[in-house]
Amino acid sequence: MNFRRTVRNQEPEINLIPLIDVVLVIIIFLMLTTTFTKTSGLEINLPTAESVGGEAVSNEIVVAVTAGGDVIVDRTPVADKGIDAIAAALGKAMPPGQKEPVVVINADAKAAHQSVIDVMQAAQRAGLGHITFATQTPAR
Repeated sequence: MNFRRTVRNQEPEINLIPLIDVVLVIIIFLMLTTTFTKTSGLEINLPTAESVGGEAVSNEIVVAVTAGGDVIVDRTPVADKGIDAIAAALGKAMPPGQKEPVVVINADAKAAHQSVIDVMQAAQRAGLGHITFATQTPAR
């Protein structure tokens, strides 16, 4: 009878085939369930908002931006569409003796965003920090 212990020098091994199968199934599941959005095709309709009545402010400067990008400051068209010309027109439209007038921007829904940004930069150059946007109530 052989009562000696035999020593085995076998190292434990991990079978990777089932692990790879599980990982591939998870990858396929994630690929099929992922939704892709198309951000460049968003359709938005500006500007409409619901508000509780507006108060008339006596120290406001009304700036209108048309769909063509023309700027009108207090019913006076600005000849040049540049930021410096708009800032000069805003400086002339400031009510005398009034501190911190509010610039109300009435932008057409189809006006370029750059035109509105130009008006905002011109207001900043003219030292006018209070800017608001006028909207219309949506039709019901």
